[in-house]
Amino acid sequence: MFKRALPWLRNRTLPDEGKEVARGEKVVIRRKKLDDAANDYSWRTDEELARLDASKPLRMSYPDFVKFARDELRYSSGNSRRLAIDTIHGEHIGNCMCYDIDLMRGRAELGIMIGKREYWDRGYGTDAVATLVAYVFSSMTIDLVYLHTLEWNERARRAFSKSGLQEVKKVRKDGYDFVKMEIRRSDWETMQPTGPVLGEGETALG
Repeated sequence: MFKRALPWLRNRTLPDEGKEVARGEKVVIRRKKLDDAANDYSWRTDEELARLDASKPLRMSYPDFVKFARDELRYSSGNSRRLAIDTIHGEHIGNCMCYDIDLMRGRAELGIMIGKREYWDRGYGTDAVATLVAYVFSSMTIDLVYLHTLEWNERARRAFSKSGLQEVKKVRKDGYDFVKMEIRRSDWETMQPTGPVLGEGETALG
């Protein structure tokens, strides 16, 4: 619907837009592209998804959001990577990111969201987490990845645990109760001796 409303959105690409960076058993992780804006807007204005993300639904108009998305693609930050999650058949079902990347301290925080509800409780979230963790360790000089998930979100906590992240402490932030979870490179290497299948042009140097 949104693409039909703004036909100029189609066929506009930026460098590396949509490039695959890692592949799991069920999902492919790739770079964001402007064509993702329609799904992203739908998910970010969704009340339930916002609640799961401990945030408020987006209130800006769709045209303004497209401009925002374009700027994010053009002027991405060096200490974060915003990525999309596709099925292996190419359907965009969610997003993930690594941010607060600190190469000096060797750590980064992760975030993940499966936006399409028909893919909940079918192993896609767990595979996306495992693929993202493996991608970070294989492409960056990072020794520790961590995340914060809402304490009551049992589905997310199970998915993260299955991917090897351990609960380390409870955190109260901005009025919400979170559980901090993390995994160290050494533990990941023990659990998963082979990294993800990296996309074309990706290296283990980041």
